[in-house]
Amino acid sequence: MALENNTAQLEAYRQKQAEEQEILKIRMGKIKHKIAVISGKGGVGKSTVTVNLATAFALQGHKVGILDADIHGPSVPKLLGVSGQQVKSSPAGAFPVTGPLDMKVMSIDFFLDEASPTIWRGPLKMRAIKQFLVDIVWGELDYLFIDLPPGTGDEPLSIAQLLPELDGVIIVTMPSELSSTIVKKSITFAETLKMSPLGVVENMSGFVCPKCGEKTEIFRSGGGEKIAQQAGVRFLGSIPIDPKVGVDSDEGTPFVLSHKDSAAAKAFMEIVAKVQEQLKTVK
Repeated sequence: MALENNTAQLEAYRQKQAEEQEILKIRMGKIKHKIAVISGKGGVGKSTVTVNLATAFALQGHKVGILDADIHGPSVPKLLGVSGQQVKSSPAGAFPVTGPLDMKVMSIDFFLDEASPTIWRGPLKMRAIKQFLVDIVWGELDYLFIDLPPGTGDEPLSIAQLLPELDGVIIVTMPSELSSTIVKKSITFAETLKMSPLGVVENMSGFVCPKCGEKTEIFRSGGGEKIAQQAGVRFLGSIPIDPKVGVDSDEGTPFVLSHKDSAAAKAFMEIVAKVQEQLKTVK
């Protein structure tokens, strides 16, 4: 009797997995491009880059979504000014929160109290990410940006497994020797999992004086470009430091939306053009 029960449970599990896989295929089939943004280490401004890249694409009239796949340190809602929003559900599934420029946003942040930490092991994190892809009604999008946590752990592995059709990854670094060294691991990680590296972005690359326009190298710049060349990966561009980026991030406003004429915003737009070029070679 116990054996029969185990067999029935196993069959039910397999059927549920097959159903979820079919739903995942249908949901993701409505999204033209899926791009993950990764970094080898924290503190490089990866989420800020993700949010502003997505906003830059939305400014061009594209339908854009952002999946905040950082289970332990979600920051996308704060950066977009949508923290505390409620996810609405229907028989068809749950709907993403709507952010600036009608961007669709999903994050574990919408389901937790602000002060509550997410103390989860690998299987729970993978299940949550799978639900974000299967149970969320993303609708038709031109681009879905997936903001992954630093490193090469459970979340990036889950995305690689669940989305084999991923267009590729953008690797974010900053101009320090340590960060540039670690970015090599991110590139190797992406290639090992057959996630095509779309290119490297060097964030916080020099300070451009807003008054005189002179650029000061606070860190040793050029590391991101050097690593990209050594790895045979395209260097997408450098984003200069601007104090307004931090202010806008705290206020929940994408920098490219509030300071379109700044050097940093123009750098973002140049990176967008290169990403679009790179996508043509992937498809």
